[in-house]
Amino acid sequence: MTSSESLVDNSVSGALAAIARTLQAEPDVETTLAAIVKAAVDQVTGAEYAGISLVDRRQRIRTVAPTDQLVVTLDEVQYRTGQGPCIDAITEHEVYRTGDLTTEARWPAFTPAAAETGVRSMLCYRLFVSETTLGALNLSSRGLDAFSDQTQREGGVFASHAAIALVGAQTEANLHTALEHRDAIGTAKGILMHRHGIGPAEAFRLLVEASQAANLKLHVVAAWLVDHHREV
Repeated sequence: MTSSESLVDNSVSGALAAIARTLQAEPDVETTLAAIVKAAVDQVTGAEYAGISLVDRRQRIRTVAPTDQLVVTLDEVQYRTGQGPCIDAITEHEVYRTGDLTTEARWPAFTPAAAETGVRSMLCYRLFVSETTLGALNLSSRGLDAFSDQTQREGGVFASHAAIALVGAQTEANLHTALEHRDAIGTAKGILMHRHGIGPAEAFRLLVEASQAANLKLHVVAAWLVDHHREV
């Protein structure tokens, strides 16, 4: 790499890092995802479309925050065939790039249908923190060879910061949900204690028994009691 290329890389990396830091200020997971794909299209050279393939706890993959329906179409073909750069980015832990889907031989079940969309170039990054895979950031373009080596490096910096912002939003959302569940269970226990003149342990036991009898999660039973305690 020449000194001028190094200066460009440092400048771009700094700009992308600054943008990525703003993602951490987004209020929830959905807004964070939308901010990631918008910033990717705005800042990664050659990207016309973007989306995120998110991996859930059961290792199922779904498309979130697509910038265009075309992104959904591409992803659905990959999920159906089990082939494509997004799938490989997630499973192989590598960056995958293609400059012409009409001649691409790595994914024979995916590329014919993908090429029909008019997309020619794709660039897919695994989104991860530590060894935990969150999914993939998928960029695409109708142009041939839309993504260069330097673009791939730029996008890699952005993807790294995007992954950190995403896991931060997920952690905060999980914490918020846990606190809501705890508050509902605490309120439900208080209702039972007041109504039946029992202690907290006995009230909790009644909630657990109701949860098991109804085959519902404890926090669901607690929330129902809080909402309907005046009716029962």
